[in-house]
Amino acid sequence: MAKVISTLFISADGVAEIDPDWHFPYFDENMGNAVGEDYKTSDVLLIGRETYDSFAGAWPDREAAGGDDAPFAKELGDMRKVVVSRQALEFTWRNSEVIKDDLISSVTALKADAGIKGILIPGSIAVVQQLLAAGLVDELRLYVHPVAARKGKKLFDEGDSAYHLKVASTEAYPTGVIRVIYTPAEPPAPVGYDDVKDQVPTGE
Repeated sequence: MAKVISTLFISADGVAEIDPDWHFPYFDENMGNAVGEDYKTSDVLLIGRETYDSFAGAWPDREAAGGDDAPFAKELGDMRKVVVSRQALEFTWRNSEVIKDDLISSVTALKADAGIKGILIPGSIAVVQQLLAAGLVDELRLYVHPVAARKGKKLFDEGDSAYHLKVASTEAYPTGVIRVIYTPAEPPAPVGYDDVKDQVPTGE
């Protein structure tokens, strides 16, 4: 079964709506290499309409320009891109298609497709939120920036129950960015103060 992997640049206070002013100063070779690893996990990009418009408005031109980022731009162009949109779209970027059924059933079908290696969701916060709620995200790959953005859309919305996560790996970069890979986890057993009071500092 194909994994669904979400990769997001995020601030220390949980904002995943990128502001170039707090994102790009922390982007370095380490982050670039890690992002490249993220994309190598998958052969399908699942993206929301806004993310698609942003990508399609930039990467084809970068591929055509033949600069340093042209090879990565070609990789993106060659990947299958499944776009979540309520509106009909006229695609200008090759290998693009709109999701035909509802999001949850469509992603469930993609995960079950034996011909798919992995499904990567770059950005696309609203898509990730819906798939988290449905239990369909296998990995959250977060690049936590050492900044409190204080405004912008946050990754975790309000809900009735907590998401419990397991840390699969961490990596700290010289810029202060911490890459954390989370996987879903079962809730821990209920614990109250009486269960942990022997761990409280004694003051001695």
